[in-house]
Amino acid sequence: MNNYSFIANAHPSYIESLYERYQQNPDLVEEDWRAFFKGFEYGQGTNGHAEVSAKLASSGIDPKEFQVLAMINAYRYRGHLESTTNPIRKRRDRKALLAIEDYGLSEADLDRVFHAALECGLEQPATLREIYAHLRRVYCSHIGFEFNHVQDRDKRRWLRTRIESHHPENDYNLPLEKKRRILEKLNGAVVFEKFLHTKFVGQKRFSLEGGESAIVGLDAIINKSGELGIKEVFIGMAHRGRLNVLANIMRKTYEHIFTEFEGTAIPDQSFGDGDVKYHLGYSSQVMTPSGQEVQLELVPNPSHLEAVNPVVEGFARSKADVLYKSDYDRMLPVLVHGDAALAGQGIVYETIQMSKLEGYATGGTVHLVINNQIGFTTDFDDARSSTYSTGVASVVHAPVFHVNGDDPEALVFAVEMAMEYRQEFNEDVFIDMLCYRRHGHNEGDDPKFTQPEMYDIIVKHPNAREIYLKELIERGHLQKKLADEMEEHFWGTLQERLDNIRQQPLPYTVQLPEQQWQAMKKPEPADFDQSPITGVDRARLDAITRHLLQTPEHFTPLSKAKRLLDDKKKMLEENRLDWAMGELMAYSSILMEGKDVRMSGQDVKRGTFSHRHAVLYDAKTNQQLNRLDGLSAEQGKFRIFNSLLSEFGVMGFEYGYSLGTPHSLIIWEAQFGDFHNGAQTMVDQFLTAAESKWNRMSGLTLLLPHGYEGQGPEHSSARLERFLQACADLNIIVANVTTPANFFHLLRRQLAWNFRKPLVVMSPKSLLRHPECVSPIEEMESGKRFQEVIDDPATSGKVKRIVFCTGKIYYDLLKKKQETKRQDIAVVRVEQLYPLPAKQLEAIVEKYAGAELVWVQEEPANMGAWTHIALHFRPGQVRLISRKASASPATGFKKVHDQQQDAIVTQAMT
Repeated sequence: MNNYSFIANAHPSYIESLYERYQQNPDLVEEDWRAFFKGFEYGQGTNGHAEVSAKLASSGIDPKEFQVLAMINAYRYRGHLESTTNPIRKRRDRKALLAIEDYGLSEADLDRVFHAALECGLEQPATLREIYAHLRRVYCSHIGFEFNHVQDRDKRRWLRTRIESHHPENDYNLPLEKKRRILEKLNGAVVFEKFLHTKFVGQKRFSLEGGESAIVGLDAIINKSGELGIKEVFIGMAHRGRLNVLANIMRKTYEHIFTEFEGTAIPDQSFGDGDVKYHLGYSSQVMTPSGQEVQLELVPNPSHLEAVNPVVEGFARSKADVLYKSDYDRMLPVLVHGDAALAGQGIVYETIQMSKLEGYATGGTVHLVINNQIGFTTDFDDARSSTYSTGVASVVHAPVFHVNGDDPEALVFAVEMAMEYRQEFNEDVFIDMLCYRRHGHNEGDDPKFTQPEMYDIIVKHPNAREIYLKELIERGHLQKKLADEMEEHFWGTLQERLDNIRQQPLPYTVQLPEQQWQAMKKPEPADFDQSPITGVDRARLDAITRHLLQTPEHFTPLSKAKRLLDDKKKMLEENRLDWAMGELMAYSSILMEGKDVRMSGQDVKRGTFSHRHAVLYDAKTNQQLNRLDGLSAEQGKFRIFNSLLSEFGVMGFEYGYSLGTPHSLIIWEAQFGDFHNGAQTMVDQFLTAAESKWNRMSGLTLLLPHGYEGQGPEHSSARLERFLQACADLNIIVANVTTPANFFHLLRRQLAWNFRKPLVVMSPKSLLRHPECVSPIEEMESGKRFQEVIDDPATSGKVKRIVFCTGKIYYDLLKKKQETKRQDIAVVRVEQLYPLPAKQLEAIVEKYAGAELVWVQEEPANMGAWTHIALHFRPGQVRLISRKASASPATGFKKVHDQQQDAIVTQAMT
């Protein structure tokens, strides 16, 4: 026996643990192991001392064992760089350095036997020739495994064990029924595209041709989901191949799809304007080959490519919380990316960064990249700096499997391993399917203008179905007769579709959240004439305030937090509730009705302006105390999360979460109101337009701190004018309220209505501590409701002027009115700007008949609510008092701000 047999008999995990000890201190391991590890480093080139080789040889250990080990590790790290994953062109030389000569080995060593073979999945010592061939098969075939950026040792071992024991040369050990399933799905994918190409010549459809194997990959994800106990799969994708997915994965009937495609579908005027066919969502329930039913949700998506990513994650998290008791193993988000968008869109990074955070984790996402190696007309050399479009995977140490799209068996193997990894570790995993795009960006576009060489290759290249069918016949896995039958069925199916043979839709059982959404009504203008009653029984209000203002005996609050609670108690004794109390009481009252509240955003637990303190921290233990827990045994859950420093991603996540159920209050708060700029795509494409485009209601609430206090251009305006410009068809609610009690009712109204609308609140900053911005508890009691308009209670005699305003400037006007004793001026607050309470405003004008009408705002004339308000009055009927029109929302000079603010309120009261 060789005196280095201790190496061959040791378990890899044992060797790795010893090596970690050796790296800490070589004296911590025995002499034989010290020699082994020195040799290993020698083989890697990290220890170049000549005496190491001599010492190893004198001790009976062949130094070349370590050179072979170094080569094995190189294949694990860089083998993917030489994998044959590109179906249409040779890979670029990335200098992977994988030749035996790179490790001090030569052809003379090819037939020498090495124990290092036991380290790479071989069952016994083998020749260098056998080891090399094994490594080439495993790491350089149609799957490139990129996983050594995964830092966790257990995860790397899990991957390595499965990778090094797989057999691409034996068809990945796939059973015959899976091969037939692959061919059937390729048939379906190709039939669909041929149908479109034949029946709708030249029409824009964003074909999947060249990437048909994506249907095989998605089918494998769903089938494996059923086997692994996953009940629901949420899919987000852009337009490329979306119609094919609707037909062959979601099983939407051709008839249903193409009444939309041909424009013969009768618009449903009850919900809005609709959208193009390749943006639409769909829900279905499919039965997998092994007999499990899986719910599928394809989320609607605009042309903003990756924008749907956080929406899918939020939707999945919501359904997990509502239906699956937050068991993420029972649901799965799947994001289908294009290579150019994956590399270029910042929202991808934001979504990935959320994947392991407590407030946003969904148990791991499977990412399928349809990598057609081009973005519209842009080559990948111009589309990214990274080697792969999947470079973002390294951010969260997610493994990447690069797969040749012409090898659907390799794709199924990669998908199934990815699914097992996700379920084992609840982390993200990427499948990068390299393929090509048969046509231009759309079917009317000629790609040869910009990629003539590439498209000379593509035009001659057979599709994945033709390649796979030929391979099955040549292998003898599919008899010629059966192949002919399947071919005949393929063309027969195509003809049936062309002849408009009716398909039977899949049966569908409505889920509980869907039943709840279906119970919601479409509102009419009359529903906004007066708000529903949202007051709360006094006994419950008293119970809520007691709970909010006490801490458990075992809890030691910070001294500042204790003073804050003491101040609140004193204010309560004086029957003066401030903004924070009004807000927390609204949440508490909703929770006590058995409904959930979820809130996230930057610093929301404390609040940007240190007002909310929904969570307190123990001064001794740093333990968190959620002040809204423990209200009652039957209360709903209060979920509050400080978010990562993201607007686009987090708002998108919360919008997605709001789609999961109509019976929870979902809130996103911006640190400052104008920070929502970074999420403008979410506002424009989802929040304000989704109901009109896709018939999807949402009750998401945005809290956007807004108000002019001399803090400069970036911290003053939440861009109220942008939201008002987007208002139509009763699509959203825009409010700018002035009292804690009215805010209390506004929040409660979100769930009191029998419909759902997004709510955009210009929330306060200075008013959080303004001595006049308080409410008595009686204004929150039973019988009370939200006031869309608040009249001036302090007028006398003939009112000469009505000063309409909204939000924080009311208190500046009130102060000036009291100073000037202008009882003949009525300061009227418009608390809800959209839908504008026109009847209530008309009643005010009628009440003060003959009075001059003035709109006062602190925003510049070209911003704020003025343009929106002016549309609802006759030209010249209302006069504007404001800052002059400006390119910037506010001045950066405090002195100038004060002068401007004083001029506005003085003019209003003069």
